[in-house]
Amino acid sequence: MEREANRLAVPLLDQSSSSGTGSATSIQTLGNIIVSVVGTGVLGLPFAFKIAGWLAGSIGVAVAGIATYYCMLILIESKDKMASDSMDLKTYGDLGYKCMGKPGRFFTETLILVSHCGGSVAYLIFIGQNLSSIFKVHSLTFASFVFMLVPLEILLSWINTLSALAPFSIFADVCNVLAIGFVVKEDIQEALGGQFSFGDRKAITPNIGGLPFAGGMAVFCFEGFGMTLALEASMKERRTFPKLLAKAFASITLVYVLFGFLGYMAYGEETRDIVTLNLPADWTTITVQIGLCLGLAFTFPIMIHPVNEIVEDNLKRLGWFQKLPCSDNDIDYSKTKIWKLIVYTARSIVVIVLGVVASCVPGFGVFVSLVGSTVCALLSFVLPASFHLQLLGSSMRLWQKVLDSLILLGGLMFAAYGTYNTAIGV
Repeated sequence: MEREANRLAVPLLDQSSSSGTGSATSIQTLGNIIVSVVGTGVLGLPFAFKIAGWLAGSIGVAVAGIATYYCMLILIESKDKMASDSMDLKTYGDLGYKCMGKPGRFFTETLILVSHCGGSVAYLIFIGQNLSSIFKVHSLTFASFVFMLVPLEILLSWINTLSALAPFSIFADVCNVLAIGFVVKEDIQEALGGQFSFGDRKAITPNIGGLPFAGGMAVFCFEGFGMTLALEASMKERRTFPKLLAKAFASITLVYVLFGFLGYMAYGEETRDIVTLNLPADWTTITVQIGLCLGLAFTFPIMIHPVNEIVEDNLKRLGWFQKLPCSDNDIDYSKTKIWKLIVYTARSIVVIVLGVVASCVPGFGVFVSLVGSTVCALLSFVLPASFHLQLLGSSMRLWQKVLDSLILLGGLMFAAYGTYNTAIGV
């Protein structure tokens, strides 16, 4: 039954990906990697550097980037191992099922759902807060701006493939790069023109609880881990994915370190949890905020792509679905009107629910750190290392086993301690 359910599953990524051949070019995939990884978390990095210290923050971001990149590679290696064993694998949840059975699938997919829902909620919170600060209309609250965004996100969520989303990804990348560049310029001007003293900026925080708090934000900054298999499968030249991923992560990590460092140097102990709130209230700041809001608005459908994939895959497994017209095994029901109606309805409900949750979250910084410390750490480090050890442990070298074991144990300890510190407050 499980194998037949998998056979029925049609990946939302691309119709061609089920045969092992994607359609996305290297440029399209690079755009999707950047837009999947870079999100609202980067705007909280200066605050993380304030909490941890500039040296600890820089090292933490670099370690998080390297570890995430490595875990993405071993996740793909684990998938390829199953493919060589003639296993039908399309999603992260399939790996969980192979390694831990049905509980493994449930646990893996739950983590993906929570992490990507958390990232999507963070996007909506940021957009709502910035729009409400720009357009100060008494009748429109933060929640009003969030729900005004919902119809657009519903329409964008109806796009089926990552290759079709690539133009939106490139537009979002341009908005993010221009906005981040302006923020960096303002940071440098503030640091050089203000009463700045390098000695006033701590290198490592004396408060040990600040380190895991900042670590949670750093891990969250490399969000989008659930997109790994989808991104790799979408490529026309899949063998080039590791090299492309390495270039993307090296560039992103460097930008993150510089962004966090310069932001903290500019504002010191006055650094806000969203660094754009430190900028002077003028038309250029408003332009930057609008640009970031546009970039995140077009990133949102990519962030919830794995959520939609899991929801729809589970809908196909339900018994009532098999009784619907045109759901026979020999029919490509993904092209039927009744299935399209189900997909559009499910995706609309997902966006509406996320909008409701976003309108109820009180703080950006603590929320981001909590998501990063819990589900992102488990999803990005613990599960890939455990899957890799179980599937390829017998053929791995000693140093690989040691490295995977360290990542596994370190991820568990970080998730537990980081969650505790975030919960009690730093």
